[in-house]
Amino acid sequence: MLTQERLKELLSYDENTGLFIRKIKLSRWQAGSIAGSKQNKGYIQIMIDGENYLAHRLAWLYVYGEWPKNQIDHINRIKTDNKIKNLRDVTNSTNQHNNAIRRHNTSGTTGVMTLKSKNSWGAQIYVNNKRIYLGVFKTKEEAISARKNYEKFIGLI
Repeated sequence: MLTQERLKELLSYDENTGLFIRKIKLSRWQAGSIAGSKQNKGYIQIMIDGENYLAHRLAWLYVYGEWPKNQIDHINRIKTDNKIKNLRDVTNSTNQHNNAIRRHNTSGTTGVMTLKSKNSWGAQIYVNNKRIYLGVFKTKEEAISARKNYEKFIGLI
């Protein structure tokens, strides 16, 4: 498995730009060139010693000296922004809370939906793959407030 020592031998990492720069010429890659290319899911991947690695996981290893224990979340949701201040090691559940609002969402807030049969609004949240109903509310604002308060309560915001 790749170590921090080997990584630093081959690449330098700029915490302010999130870019990796090659230190030595390897095969077709020149020393001083930016390492990595965008893969089909939109993340940057870098080949090292014949293995492909995701750049955001390499950034974690480079800075902290260990592989992330969980998933690396891009806080600003930009998959190519690998600045260390934009990365956090989180559980899958926490990472899912940082997703963009789904296309069919009509409230503008994740976990808040209209309940047409009751002429009201509902709020819910998923925590560790379990749905928690937060209640039924007369207004959208009350439902959004309930959702935000629960996110604060469990430490998501």
